[in-house]
Amino acid sequence: MKRLLTLCLPLMMQLTGCSSDVADYRQQQPVLDIFHYFQGETEAWGMVQDRSGKQLRRFHVEINGDVVGETLTLNERFVYDDGEKQQRVWHIRRLSADRYEGTAGDIDGVATGKSAGNAFNWHYSMNVKASGRTWLLHFDDWMYLQDGKHLFNKTEMKKFGLTVGTVTLFFSRKAQ
Repeated sequence: MKRLLTLCLPLMMQLTGCSSDVADYRQQQPVLDIFHYFQGETEAWGMVQDRSGKQLRRFHVEINGDVVGETLTLNERFVYDDGEKQQRVWHIRRLSADRYEGTAGDIDGVATGKSAGNAFNWHYSMNVKASGRTWLLHFDDWMYLQDGKHLFNKTEMKKFGLTVGTVTLFFSRKAQ
């Protein structure tokens, strides 16, 4: 019985995950307002890792953000270490002071987000090409504002509830 418990406990922990509620960050400063942070020019550097932590790709992204009313439009231009280029245009609507929804061309359905304190949690599903196939992966995206200029981002990519990879980014606002 002890051996069975030893084998099953790590699997149960992996399946249930260690979720966090964005409200846990409500007292953290500085407060992240994604409309303010992404207004104008931002750039980021990131990497994609597989489930074992092996780095698969690195990339640089330039982002132009424009706010009109309650909508933030993000024009993202990615350049990967192998020379591949991608573009994504997000349209993010503020639904209330702490709730958002968004769409983009390669996003399946509507993304949903919540903010509190220095954190923003974004959930969406995206069609991702890998190994000659397209996979619908579910993203659990966490952003944390470090100061007025720097933002950290860690994303878990899941398929059938299991983490298949992570994306880590470091954002920097350009002088406005």
